[in-house]
Parts: sequence; C-alpha cells; structure tokens
Amino acid sequence: MTSIKTYLFLAICLTLSLNMFGQYTEVINSNRPGVSRSAFSVGTNVAQFEIGPYIIKEKRSPATQYEISGFGADFAVRYGLLFEELELNIEGTYQNDSKTYITSLSSKQDRANFKSLVIGAKYMLFDPNRNAGEDKPNLYSYHANKKFKWKSLIPAVAIGAGMHYDSKNNPYTAPGIEGISPRVMIATQNNFAGGWVFVTNFIKERIGTDQSDFQYILTLTHSFSPKWVVFAETQGIKSDFYADNLFRFGGAYLFGKDFQLDTALTFNTKDTPSVFSVNFGASYRLDFHKDKEQ
Repeated sequence: MTSIKTYLFLAICLTLSLNMFGQYTEVINSNRPGVSRSAFSVGTNVAQFEIGPYIIKEKRSPATQYEISGFGADFAVRYGLLFEELELNIEGTYQNDSKTYITSLSSKQDRANFKSLVIGAKYMLFDPNRNAGEDKPNLYSYHANKKFKWKSLIPAVAIGAGMHYDSKNNPYTAPGIEGISPRVMIATQNNFAGGWVFVTNFIKERIGTDQSDFQYILTLTHSFSPKWVVFAETQGIKSDFYADNLFRFGGAYLFGKDFQLDTALTFNTKDTPSVFSVNFGASYRLDFHKDKEQ
C-alpha cells in the first residue's frame, strides 16, 4: 500500500510540474514582426503559420556598382509536439528580383530562389517563471504589479538546431554551396513589467561550409494594449561571404486570439550594399491544445 501511495504521489508531482512549465498562451505567440525567435514554443498540438511578403531595394557603390529590386516572402510553420517545451519548425525566405550592373555595359540578371530553407526544432531548457504560483499578482496594489522585479532579469533559455538545404547554383549563396548543412541557435527571453519583452538570438548558420554565418539578433517589444505592440530590432551578420548590420522597426495588431497582422521597415547604414525593405505579414494558428489533467 505504501508503495502504491508513493508512486501515486510522484505521478501527481510530475503532472503538476509539467503544467507549471507550460508554453501555451491564450493568444497567439508569433515571432513576427521581427526575425528573432522566441524562447517559448507554441504549445502542444498547436500548428502556427507565419508569413511576411516584402519588397526589397539594394544598391551597391562605388566599386562593383549594381542595383537590386524585387520582392519575396519570409515564412515559418511551427508545431508543438509531445512536450510543451518542444517545437518543430520549417522556416525560410524566398526572393525574386532583378540585379542590374551599372557600368558602361549595363547588364541585367533575373534571379529567383530560396535565400534560406531550414527544417529544425527548438527546446526550452529553462523558464524562470515556471512556478508562477509563487509570484501571484497583488490584488490590492496596481503599482505593486507594475514595479520592476529583479527576477525578470533572469531570462528564459532555449536551444535550437536545424538543417539548411541549398540548391545548386543558388544566386543568393556563396559559390559551391549546395546540399545540407547544420544550424545551431541559443535564444533567450526576458518578460519585464509594463509589457516590455527583450529577446536575444545567437545563431551559427551553414556550419562547415564557405558561408558559415554568425548572426546575433536583439529585439525589444512593447505592448501598449492587449491589441497593439511595437518593436525595434538590430541584426548583425558576419561571414566571409556577407556582413551587415540591419535595423528594423514596426508593429503588430492582434485581430483575435489566433490571428495577428504586422508590418516592419528594414534598413542599414552602409553602401556595400545599402538595404531598404518594407514587409507586411500575418500569423495564424490552428489551436488544438488541451491542458493536461491534474
């Protein structure tokens, strides 16, 4: 009898701990409108679709002078599987443009392909707020709920891994890049009082190839209300093939608990090349999540 009670007690504790470590939210949790990845997953049995069509304008000077104009789309499909902390995903960018060389003998090259296509997974290792019951809101003080909490300086941490697929003779990759190559990522997220969220990503792309990019992404968002959010983001890219520092600003509007619209502006501060892009995006989820019974 004692043994049965012990096993029953352990089973209850395990179930409670899984529920306290849940990733699921009542409203959609999108990575858009920025390009950083949240440390949190979408939740089990949730299928989420994110897409962002954009127009792009690039100009390089003074050495190799050319202009690029076209359009494309960022996309992601995310699915929560087995555990609240685990998320499977497919994400990428497809672009169609024209590259015109500005010389005495001007030439034009029409291009279209995936700039990136990755199949991967993300798993949350640590959530500082998993025992939310220990930090209940103060029902008698509005200011107490809005004040800064030192605990918020401890970020949630997730790791991600995936595989790039690059087709042969891709105009958006370095010469000779084709086939499959790995990617790894660390993502952190701080949720501060007053609707502020800070996300960081550190990513190593196409490991072992001649285009092994290192990227960092820092994103700060602020929600003015349950419906409106604005963000600012910086993205650094460094490799032998391409290096840049990009800046983004924009916002999003929540139409319903499962649907979000967004827009963002991207630019840089150099001319090798200069970059200017505008995108409009949407996120939608199919929510089949069910809370585990305690």
